[in-house]
Amino acid sequence: MKILISWSTGKDSAWMLHTLKQQHPGAIGGLLTTTNEAFDRVAMHAVRRELLRAQADAVALPLHVVPLPWPCSNQQYETIMKTAVEGFVKDGFTHVAFGDLFLEDVRRYREERLTGSGLELLFPIWKTKSTAALADEMIASGLRATLTCVNPKQLDRAFAGRTFDQSLIADLPAGVDPCGENGEFHSFAHAGPMFNHAIAIRAGEIVDRDGFVFADLVSPKSGG
Repeated sequence: MKILISWSTGKDSAWMLHTLKQQHPGAIGGLLTTTNEAFDRVAMHAVRRELLRAQADAVALPLHVVPLPWPCSNQQYETIMKTAVEGFVKDGFTHVAFGDLFLEDVRRYREERLTGSGLELLFPIWKTKSTAALADEMIASGLRATLTCVNPKQLDRAFAGRTFDQSLIADLPAGVDPCGENGEFHSFAHAGPMFNHAIAIRAGEIVDRDGFVFADLVSPKSGG
């Protein structure tokens, strides 16, 4: 068994990794992340590649990056990922794990696209508990994350750059999922039981782009 982790850089991916380490010790073979080729950042989360690399170092796993063009049509995405998956199967990967929580359409799409690919799908944290209880468990475990992207149609832009903690949970408006599973926000995980050490970050600028509000996180060592 050799598991590939679909790694978004966010808290759900981090928690999935923590869960899988307990369920299948020694079986995790690497992280898979897609990046926006034009900006060299993680798609949607807008995390710089240097911080993505810092996460991979902190969990001591190989990092596999698949660059995507921008803009990227669904057909382009599927063609690129099909080629990537074929390569992972040749490299001996047997499973791919996703950090989805409860969105049936997202899970169904993954299952449809990967049927017959040679990779068996895993959803380690799928409907394990309510997202409110899951958020509490993540925070209590020592998982630390910062919100890097906010959808201002669902959540006030002031949440961009905030720490994912009990204070943030308490401030979320009614109807906003505590884990942001409906796309209300995305995050960057930088400490917790899944990491061998915490990742140092500092806050950069807040940017409005393509209808979203992004908080740019930077390594303290970086001049960016």
